[in-house]
Amino acid sequence: MSYQHIRLPPDGEKVAVKNGKLRVPDQPILGFVEGDGIGADITAAALRVWDAAVAKAYRGKRKVRWCELYMGEKAAGIYQGDYFPAETIAAIKDLTVAIKGPLTTPVGGGFRSLNVSLRQEMDLYACVRPVRYFEGVPSPLRRPEEVDVVIFRENTEDVYAGIEYPSGGDDNKKLAKFLREEMRAEFFDDAGLGIKPISPFGSKRLVRKAIEYALERERASVTLVHKGNIMKYTEGAFRNWGYEVATQEFRDHVVTEDELWNEHDGSMPAGKILIKDRIADIMFQLLLLRPAEFDVIATSNLNGDYLSDAAAAEVGGIGIAPGANISDDIAVFEATHGTAPKYANQNKVNPSSLLFSGVMMLEYINWREAAQLIDDAFVKVLADKTVTYDFARLMDDATTVSTSGFADALIGKINP
Repeated sequence: MSYQHIRLPPDGEKVAVKNGKLRVPDQPILGFVEGDGIGADITAAALRVWDAAVAKAYRGKRKVRWCELYMGEKAAGIYQGDYFPAETIAAIKDLTVAIKGPLTTPVGGGFRSLNVSLRQEMDLYACVRPVRYFEGVPSPLRRPEEVDVVIFRENTEDVYAGIEYPSGGDDNKKLAKFLREEMRAEFFDDAGLGIKPISPFGSKRLVRKAIEYALERERASVTLVHKGNIMKYTEGAFRNWGYEVATQEFRDHVVTEDELWNEHDGSMPAGKILIKDRIADIMFQLLLLRPAEFDVIATSNLNGDYLSDAAAAEVGGIGIAPGANISDDIAVFEATHGTAPKYANQNKVNPSSLLFSGVMMLEYINWREAAQLIDDAFVKVLADKTVTYDFARLMDDATTVSTSGFADALIGKINP
């Protein structure tokens, strides 16, 4: 495939999916989007750390061949104002695996979120957010070490589907008239209207991927999070469809919470995964009070958005939380925070969210040795209290370093 502005490295090979399995060459071409705002600073730092870990782990036998892709403000400057160029979408599909920095999203107007558009355009239906504690990271919890949860958030449905109509618009008036006259719905005049689609197809494939992950990683439980006590035909249906997937497709591997108490007297059978559910608002409290009870979470779009950031706050904030958007054959890893434009080009911010999204990416392509080197180096750097300003202001006797200085410290631990 030929591109106008994108240049594929000539000495690399593309990752492929064959018979449902990822095939990764020793010189894979992986795409990266620098991102807006602080994206340039954190991407430059993270690339150096990833490359150092790969070089150390495989002694030159493996090397990532990076291919820059364009989206957001940088793309607009290259593609005559187009923030979401079709060429980039085609390249991500072609390369299979990519990672991106934060992208600009206006509030209350302007173009639609590029992150949401990317997920929907490529059907990246599972947003995967691992949240775990690293010793030494400032946390508001007494026992943050109990937090080790992976959140699977459905990416394509719910209120994020973008089916909404502004107050006063012609389409809004048509829909309001239909709802009142045909469906006998009651709501205030001039209300903005949105549709919340949640389907069996979308719900089941998300829960299926969460259970598969739990089985592969030998996790103890999968919790379905919903607001089904109020929204019975959307959130409640998500819960029910989740249990259907668990008991019909994974029957030999799972035990539901009801079965646990009714058939096993509360004692988990060996080798089984517990499937349970919790109401969304209660879940926020439980993640604070009893985080050790939760392992993998599967939930709908808006719930997952809230829960991901809330859980990240327990272990140091979204500045340290990684994420990925995954379909059956494409994976796009991403920083989970915003663009922080006031810090752009200051070489100041913490690159850890993007850094650990890259660790997720290395694990995804099964380069686990390189991923582990970064994990280990991070713990050692924290033990030295060598941190960026956001952590330094919460720690005693810390040494404050720049974004690139933090990368230098990590590389120093990878190559002591």
